[in-house]
Formats: sequence, C-alpha cells, structure tokens
Amino acid sequence: MQTAAFGDTGLQVSRLGLGCGALGDARTSERDAERLLLEAVDLGITLFDAARSYGLAEERLGRHLARRPGVLLSTKGGYGAHGVEDWTGAAIERGIDQALGRLSAERIDLFHLHSCPLDVLRRDDLRGALDRARAAGKIRVAAYSGDNEPLDWAVDSRAFGGVQCSVSVFDQRALRHALPRAASCGVGVIAKRPLGNAPWRFAERPHGHDADVSWDRMRALAIDPAPLAWQELAVRFAAFAPGVACAVLGTTSVEHLRDAARHVAAGPLPGEVFARVRDAFDRAGAAWPGRV
Repeated sequence: MQTAAFGDTGLQVSRLGLGCGALGDARTSERDAERLLLEAVDLGITLFDAARSYGLAEERLGRHLARRPGVLLSTKGGYGAHGVEDWTGAAIERGIDQALGRLSAERIDLFHLHSCPLDVLRRDDLRGALDRARAAGKIRVAAYSGDNEPLDWAVDSRAFGGVQCSVSVFDQRALRHALPRAASCGVGVIAKRPLGNAPWRFAERPHGHDADVSWDRMRALAIDPAPLAWQELAVRFAAFAPGVACAVLGTTSVEHLRDAARHVAAGPLPGEVFARVRDAFDRAGAAWPGRV
C-alpha cells in the first residue's frame, strides 16, 4: 500500500483508508466487522475513520484494532457526549474522553469537529478545548470534517492540522478552493466519499437515494471512463488528487475493499485521463457546491 505524508503533522498515512460508518451498523455482525478490519490491516491500510454518530464503529475499532502497531485512529465529534450540551467546549473535552474509552486507546490520532456550521466552527471555546486535549496528549491532530465555506475557513484559520472533505469525480469543489491552500499551509487532507455514492450502479435516477445528486452530476459531466471501469477511475482520481493524502472508502465488503486496494496500487490516473475528468467538471460543474 502506498503512503503519503499527512501535511506537516508528522503522520504518514496509507493512500486508502477505511471509512467505518457502515461498519458501525448493528446489522453488520461482529464477526464480519472483525474480518473486514483485519483484512484492511493485511492490505496495508493504516487509517480507520469513525465518528460518534457511526453506531458501533468506535467500539469495534477498539475491540479489534486497539494498540495494534501502525494503526491510526480517526474519529469525529462535538455532539453526543453524555451529560453536556452539544457544540460546547465541555462537549469536546468530554467527547474526547468518552471516545478514548470506546476506542480502548490512550490517544486519538485525528479528532475532527464533525460538519459543524461556520458560526460554530469560529468559536474560540471549541478550538481551545481541542488545544487542551492536544497539549494533554489525548489527541495528536485537531481536524475539521466538512465542505464548502466552513472547509475554506478551517484551512485558512490554520487552527487545524487536518481536514476531511468530499473529493470525487462528481465533487471537485474542494480541489479548486480549499485543497491548494491546505497544501501551502501544511494541512493534511482526507478525501471522503471517493466514489461519490457510485451513481453508475443505477440505470435510472435513484430518487431518494444518496446517489441521486451524483447521478445527475454524472449525466451532466458525460465522462466516458473507458478504458477503466468506473470504480477504478473514481478510486484513483480521489486517492491521488492534488493535496489528498488518503481517501477513505466506506464499505463492509472485503471484496470491495480488496478491489479498491488493487486500484490504488496501480497509482495515479494517467495524466490525460485525469485532465479529461477535470476539464469535464470545469465545463459542467464549476458552480456546484461540495456535498455535505
């Protein structure tokens, strides 16, 4: 598995990470969760991304990967901390302590404020709580997960060592705005939703499905992925997009994960293919907002 420096944080991350949203679903059995996590480790994946809102994800990471050498634990919060109001300094401090317990960890490698709006993101008490947690050794890197104007502000503030944002063939706003500045500021970048919810699975618009907007965008972009399959094009585009250190793939399928790892092993897209995808977005999607 190829790796990359995560900004100026000193962390080295695998180009492919595992997004653990679906892994936290109680309908996924504990046996299947363990199999997926151990397969990810065997594939060379080092970054595992969870959140307070991802059901059993943190607990499962704690049970199956706790203190395993080389594993980087990423999670998100700001809400859901027992006994305190959401989006307060106390929610950050207590949420980190509670996440450490669920993860069975002494330190969280990346802790993200999870998609809070700009007015919340600007508050000094939240960033102060992150600073205290970092000084106490409870977290290594304070980060922000989100898109659009809050993402731009998070990068420009230089208050965060990392950001997580949507990057896909169908969502390239961050590549035009936040990511060039993130690179110049030494901010590490995780690309989420690298498949853009895989709209190519549907012959007709999937109304009410997460892929509905991406399906519209796919049609508007009119990209022919040949000679590659759509999944390979999407994975390699996101994992090696300028400024991106790691693309986190959300899946509970071992086969799906193996395919993605194989695609990443093939390296960046050929220059002419990457340029074709970028040019299509410039023509049709320059005004599209990032997916949230």
